[in-house]
Amino acid sequence: MATTVGPSWFKSSYSGSGGSDCVEVALTPLAVHVRDSKDTPRPGFTASPTAWTGFLENLPR
Repeated sequence: MATTVGPSWFKSSYSGSGGSDCVEVALTPLAVHVRDSKDTPRPGFTASPTAWTGFLENLPR
């Protein structure tokens, strides 16, 4: 019987120890998955790697 392994989720190092206002991200070869760290069972959203890169490049610094 084959076992499926889900993506590895991570939070930004800027999220702090409480981490109550964060998103979690999981990277796969074909998609970037994003979810609310406070409500992980709730569905998040998925973006292509190209769209995610464009989003990050347009964030204020």
